[in-house]
Amino acid sequence: MEELAEYHGPISKSQVEEILNEAGRDGSYLIRDSMSAAGSYCICVLCAGWIYTYRVFKRKDGLWTIEVAPGMKERLFRKLSNLIDAFKIPDQGISVPLLYPVNKPKQ
Repeated sequence: MEELAEYHGPISKSQVEEILNEAGRDGSYLIRDSMSAAGSYCICVLCAGWIYTYRVFKRKDGLWTIEVAPGMKERLFRKLSNLIDAFKIPDQGISVPLLYPVNKPKQ
């Protein structure tokens, strides 16, 4: 995966809740490693006090995709950053646009 400031690595769901609730704005999001699907990632986004999690993965052909609402067409991206840019626009099959990246604190 390319280097993205909003990528937090292997953090727990409770850590995600703490980080995003502290950010406090609908559309605040971060990326973490998936705990249930090795090699996949999750985009976690805050919406109306709830955390919504969307699995993101790189297909065998090297293209990135995201699990969205049923009935939405699968979209493919060359880079994860392109996927994120596309989901900054409303009505793309996720609960709220990805508006405010929550960057991982620098070590």
